Amino acid sequence: MSEITADHSYLLRSAAELELTEARRQKAERTKSLGSPIQLTGNAIDIQIRGNYAWIAESAHVAKKIDLETGKTLQIYRGHHAPVTCLAFYDRTPNSGDEKLLITGSWDKTIKIWDTNTKGLISTTAAHDDFVKTLLVVPSVKLLVSSSSDKIVKFWDLTDVLEKPPQPAGSVSAHSRPVECIAGIANADGTVTLFTADTMGVLKVWKLEREGGPRPRWRSTLQDTLNHHRTRITEIIYDAGDIWTASSDETVQVVPYPPGSSGQKPIPPLTHPLPVRAILPLALSDLEEPYIVTGYGDVIRLYDVSTPSEPEVLGEIDAHWHDVTALRLWVQKSRTDDGRTRIEPWIISTSLDGTIRRWRFSELHDSKPDNPAGQSKATVIAPTPQPSGNAKDQVEITEEEERELAELMEED
Repeated sequence: MSEITADHSYLLRSAAELELTEARRQKAERTKSLGSPIQLTGNAIDIQIRGNYAWIAESAHVAKKIDLETGKTLQIYRGHHAPVTCLAFYDRTPNSGDEKLLITGSWDKTIKIWDTNTKGLISTTAAHDDFVKTLLVVPSVKLLVSSSSDKIVKFWDLTDVLEKPPQPAGSVSAHSRPVECIAGIANADGTVTLFTADTMGVLKVWKLEREGGPRPRWRSTLQDTLNHHRTRITEIIYDAGDIWTASSDETVQVVPYPPGSSGQKPIPPLTHPLPVRAILPLALSDLEEPYIVTGYGDVIRLYDVSTPSEPEVLGEIDAHWHDVTALRLWVQKSRTDDGRTRIEPWIISTSLDGTIRRWRFSELHDSKPDNPAGQSKATVIAPTPQPSGNAKDQVEITEEEERELAELMEED
């Protein structure tokens, strides 16, 4: 490339960056109060809802417990040395369902276990050779599964986890790309069906069988390889005989598994204008309603799938000024003046704009898409989130981490 051509390319990039900066500023101003935002120090990369609380894995190297009603941070878990990417729960008292142990994974390649009663760190495990991407707990068989950018899926035994760190219990290394997301279910015979999905769009199905001996091990047998996505799978959910997946190929797909197990006509691929980061099938939630909520770009979309073969877009909200990273259901329970329990469903969204936002389901249901399904044009920009809050609470990240975070869940 000549010096003149290089200078011209630099000027074009500079002009584009200036335009992006202005678009970012304008969108941030327009959306600053939408969805009753809870402003974070960093960005919520993962979120789980328990009761009226949101537990988040944050890019600012911490995990947090946040009151969804007040927006106040109730607990902060410090100890990781890089962005926290994922979290899960496990019972302090086995098989009690108390979920008093918090498990976190991080770009620092470790898995940590915390006592949520005391916020005390119980153990740290050097788990992978690259970023830990996601965690799955199968409590009935005391199994923790982790996946990583190192392309490996590892199994960990959680027996006696209060006395010793999770013990290695097997692994699979059949993926050729980072394993982005996992799902699984325990079967009545004590086996586990595990789904692993990577950044090439490859989804593998495994049968895990526990082997005897003084140290529990899990033997993995590949059952199937599915290639219905063209590129990165960003989220996977398995329930009621269906695999639900979101992908950077701009689709959400629902695949019966095992094949033919579903008694109804499958939902066709749901096509979006941009890569889809998040899905929330409300039929699998406490609401048990025939709706699917999806997040693409900075937009949240609601589908009605009461007629599975003819899904309909009911509404959209241009919700954030950066990509939506997760969608969860919050069923708010409160007491009325006369002592009755009031229940109200909310959709909780997280984004690389550094906020958690709260949307009444009725708001999303009553919103209207600007254009027909498949034609919507969201205002989507990809800025690097700016720090906010008290400067002493900020955690600087490296250039590599900044780039990875800005391209979170984009195709490698």
